[in-house]
Amino acid sequence: MNELDKINYIKTFVKNRLYNEYSGHDYWHIVRVVNNAQKIMLNESADNLKVIIASWLHDIGDYKLHNGIDKTKEIVFPLLKSMEFNNKFIDDILKIISEVSYNGGFNQPPSSIEAKIVQDADRLDAMGAIGIARAFAYGGNKGREIYNPDDNLNIYNSKEEYKNNNSSSIMHFYEKLLKLKNLMNTDTAKSIAHRRHEFMILFLNEFMDEIKN
Repeated sequence: MNELDKINYIKTFVKNRLYNEYSGHDYWHIVRVVNNAQKIMLNESADNLKVIIASWLHDIGDYKLHNGIDKTKEIVFPLLKSMEFNNKFIDDILKIISEVSYNGGFNQPPSSIEAKIVQDADRLDAMGAIGIARAFAYGGNKGREIYNPDDNLNIYNSKEEYKNNNSSSIMHFYEKLLKLKNLMNTDTAKSIAHRRHEFMILFLNEFMDEIKN
């Protein structure tokens, strides 16, 4: 297989696994993250193959899709090994993926430009109109309320506390989504994030006005 064939194989693998996923981490989320990463790479010097493969595979073993258990290595290692990638390349992909998730803000900063790009690409898809839609899709999938006036802003002391929270979808904006604008790594992502952040503010203002009325 050449590089394009390998990417297409991975794309098909991901599509088969995530096409009927309804938590906001579906196949089309992955497609958007790949597209975001490609936009960012136009202005960054990085290993494009690692960025693209990590973008395609960043959610395939995520704990949110596997009953709280991360299965990234269990899925990704044999997949890439079967395609004759060497162990060093696979380890690099696994490291990039491990540095993508928000995890309540407890993750260490990305250690490579490739991880920075994939993290930015993923976080951009949690913002703006798409981010709003995904927040409510995920909340509904997990049985969370849309809004509860008795909600309080939670302060989490560990990523485990953050993972196990059950706050409303609206509270998720304050606990995570509104923080993302200031956590972008690349100039391209910062520019895109600014507009998406402002749109979320407009949405929340309108939501709160309608609640009052």
